[in-house]
Amino acid sequence: MQVYRLLTGEDTSAFCHKVTEALAKGWELYGSPAYAFDATSGKMRCAQAVVKEAEVTYSPELKLGSL
Repeated sequence: MQVYRLLTGEDTSAFCHKVTEALAKGWELYGSPAYAFDATSGKMRCAQAVVKEAEVTYSPELKLGSL
């Protein structure tokens, strides 16, 4: 089954490391990244979707970050 995650975070190197870690664990980029200004915090935010094929059965309790 293909699983999906949306990684989000402030526009910092920590966000880049989060995406890089997911890629190192076998996730693949899905679509283009998004970049937007968060008026509440006054900071830029990033988002990147990733997907992965996994031998799992879907359930709402599935911890996608552990795959």
